[in-house]
Amino acid sequence: MAVSTYHGHPLGVYLQVLLILLGALTVRLCVSMWGYSGQGKPPMFGDLEAQRHWMEVTVNLPTSEWYVQTDRNDLQYWGLDYPPLTAYHMMLNGKIALRVNPQLVALNVSRGIEDADAKVFMRATVLLMDALFFLPAVAAYFLLQQPKVQPGNDFFGFVAVLAIYPGLILIDNGHFQYNNISLGLLVLATLAIAQRRDFIGAVLFCCALNYKQMELYHALPFFAYLLGSCFRTTLTAGLKKLVSLALIVLVTFAATWFPFLWTVESALAVVQRLFPVKRGLYEDKVANFWCSVSVLIKFKEKFADSDMALICLSVTSICLLPSFLHLLKNPTIRSFHYALINTSLVFFLFSFHVHEKSILLAAIPACLVVKSDPFAVVWFLLISVFSMLPLLLKDGLLIPTLATTGLFWLIVTHLLNPTRQVSPQARKIFTLSLLIAVCMVLATLFIPPPKRFPDIFPLLISIYSCGHFFIFAGHFHLRQFGRESFLLSTSNSDGHFDSAYDASESAVPNGNNDVRKSPKEILNASKVKHRKHQK
Repeated sequence: MAVSTYHGHPLGVYLQVLLILLGALTVRLCVSMWGYSGQGKPPMFGDLEAQRHWMEVTVNLPTSEWYVQTDRNDLQYWGLDYPPLTAYHMMLNGKIALRVNPQLVALNVSRGIEDADAKVFMRATVLLMDALFFLPAVAAYFLLQQPKVQPGNDFFGFVAVLAIYPGLILIDNGHFQYNNISLGLLVLATLAIAQRRDFIGAVLFCCALNYKQMELYHALPFFAYLLGSCFRTTLTAGLKKLVSLALIVLVTFAATWFPFLWTVESALAVVQRLFPVKRGLYEDKVANFWCSVSVLIKFKEKFADSDMALICLSVTSICLLPSFLHLLKNPTIRSFHYALINTSLVFFLFSFHVHEKSILLAAIPACLVVKSDPFAVVWFLLISVFSMLPLLLKDGLLIPTLATTGLFWLIVTHLLNPTRQVSPQARKIFTLSLLIAVCMVLATLFIPPPKRFPDIFPLLISIYSCGHFFIFAGHFHLRQFGRESFLLSTSNSDGHFDSAYDASESAVPNGNNDVRKSPKEILNASKVKHRKHQK
């Protein structure tokens, strides 16, 4: 009996993926019923109020007032500081709010509104983007890159890792943000690159960058890969592609920024809101280098913010070079995927003004390489959630954190079992790592901190997580460079998982397998073929 298929997959595969996505959406709905950033904490409240206020501003004021201080727009009260695409999205939500309940976005008088209608509406706007955008992007990423789903090949585990990753759920549906849009655009842009649709990938990434400026964490890999691909072909074709990419980027940015380009002052007003220097080196106890070494060196006291910003820029730039130069010279899909993780981790560890939740910018790209690196990816994802524990506790999200992390581990273990082919030594280190993390969670919950050191437990969590992130950064760099790491499983060492990358690198549209090769490589390949023919 013939089995119905669609794009090479049996319909049963789509049904199982749909069930995973519905389960992920249900988890998000459950988390949405808990607390959020700044709940009941006037006068500024938190991120939910910030996003609601942006709806209020964009739906009531002309674009000329969105990013500037006016009598009707007080920038000291959650002034808009995200790029134009976020502003347009908030305006769309605001117009819907006007139809549902105009009081939700009434100019100035709606500040701090926390009634049931406001909570339900704001939560629904995030869930809608999850259902209509992020989760479909997850499904598309894995379905379009899996030639054939066979029983027991871990495919559904790969989908589950990204769909039910607790970090994103807890921040978007708990703490409250719209990372699902910018990160969903990143996933689609990465998919387009993997499918050799470089122009589409460039447009999608420009949209991601124009939704959240934090996507700059991923800008260098896109730049290096696309520029490197221009060098890996003939001179004429390379120049044509380079000019086309430049025009695509310019047109996308011009279209997005169009209302703000009429005067230099209006454009500068947006830029100044997007990149303020006065916010400090980091927020709270973030698991990066500067916060961790603050126990020994008080950088915040020794340097002015402007000087510290330059120091961070210098250190970050130096640490970015190895991954960037390698990708520029070797623009393969595998190198590109790992470079996304590496650059975002370097930015998180060393850049200026880092949030705890910025680790999501490294976690989502890590989910995209789970097929080739399941053990390291799952371990990294668990530690990334642990690193945000102080923030999540502040928002009253302890139970959702424990529940989603436990559910994630159970599902991933059942569908993927990432430790099954790991060496005994690596498994012991992994187990010890998580046991120490659990002990630190228990200490945070049940042991009162000394009066002299009230932030001792959040700081210890930050330092412990930071140490892990340095190890993971080393591992993912080695993976990008094609070297082995102690975190590698047996399958990775013998190339089983990496065979998918090997296949994708040769799968070039129109059968032109030489478009990613340099002229010298093409000539060498031709000589090899000629020798085989002679034999």
